[in-house]
Amino acid sequence: MGRAFGILVAAIAMLAVEATAEPIAPGRGRQTANLGGTKLVVFTYRPDGCPDPSLLLVFHGLNRNAEDYRNYARSLGDRNCMLVVAPLFDKERFPTWRYQRGGIAEGRTIQDSREWTGNLVVKLADWVRKSERRKLDYSLIGHSAGAQFLSRVAAFTPTDAQRIVVANPSTYVFPTLQVDAPFGMGRVYDAKTASSQLRRYLEQPVTIFLGEDDTGDENRNDSPAAMAQGGTRIERGMNVYRDAKALAEKRSWTFNWRLVVLPGTGHSARKMFASPQALEALKP
Repeated sequence: MGRAFGILVAAIAMLAVEATAEPIAPGRGRQTANLGGTKLVVFTYRPDGCPDPSLLLVFHGLNRNAEDYRNYARSLGDRNCMLVVAPLFDKERFPTWRYQRGGIAEGRTIQDSREWTGNLVVKLADWVRKSERRKLDYSLIGHSAGAQFLSRVAAFTPTDAQRIVVANPSTYVFPTLQVDAPFGMGRVYDAKTASSQLRRYLEQPVTIFLGEDDTGDENRNDSPAAMAQGGTRIERGMNVYRDAKALAEKRSWTFNWRLVVLPGTGHSARKMFASPQALEALKP
């Protein structure tokens, strides 16, 4: 009796929270999302004249400048009728191995999948849906460090994102079991499930979005694991797309990746997001 009453009280409390959640306000905003006990500051933008927007979750780069990334993505919100939400992954709680690398492995130790950072992406989408009181469609876009994170999300965390745009990262998850995570998919899964997980990765709606002139080395990861993927960011992106496509063709697997290259642009989130090619990259 006592346990049943406790469950009923908890359910009523949850419904009350959901009932009082307010839709994201028009224009630019900032609030805190409570994602199952993990609180993230999120910067938001709701475009005018768009009564039922879809959702764009935007992931910042190395400088942890989520507010700037929200601003860079405003034009995407306006052009695509999208609600823009840019979470802040602070360096204290989300150092490189937990943000860029997705929390998949700390050193050589594979972490419990329940603790992978990509789970917060799914929870954030659910938080927005509850606030909006509808199951709106969503897409993901990240640049540089944020794109490294989304490569790990695409490889290891099931989502129902319509498109996952990985723009100009230093490193990727290559579609192979011969390279250890988080730079490949090795050592994460047992022998029975590894092949099916690799297949699932190639079925994801991933867009590799590259600046043609992204050849500089500023803030680029040039560790041995990164250099094994290619000499520059543009080269690494072309290589991972080529390898993924070749593997899908060899195994007769579904391949839902897309490659979009922006001419005359280097390592700039602002220019990438403002381009017409960004709309192609996000197309479901």
